[in-house]
Amino acid sequence: MAVKIRLRRMGAKKAPFYRIVVADSRYPRDGRFIEEIGTYDPTKNPSVISVDMEKADKWIATGAQPTDTVKKILKIAAEK
Repeated sequence: MAVKIRLRRMGAKKAPFYRIVVADSRYPRDGRFIEEIGTYDPTKNPSVISVDMEKADKWIATGAQPTDTVKKILKIAAEK
């Protein structure tokens, strides 16, 4: 099972809101997921990011691969 940490799109048309989730890579983007570890709201200025870094570190340690976008978000969240 290839596990990914990726964004799950929520919100209305033209008003995206994302949840950062841990999911099997074979599932669709907005489909089933294993665990939710945070949120990302790009519509606010500045963007609102909240991530449970303990859970993210646990999943990365067990082999979950973050997508490129999530890597950037985690890096920003770690700096806060």
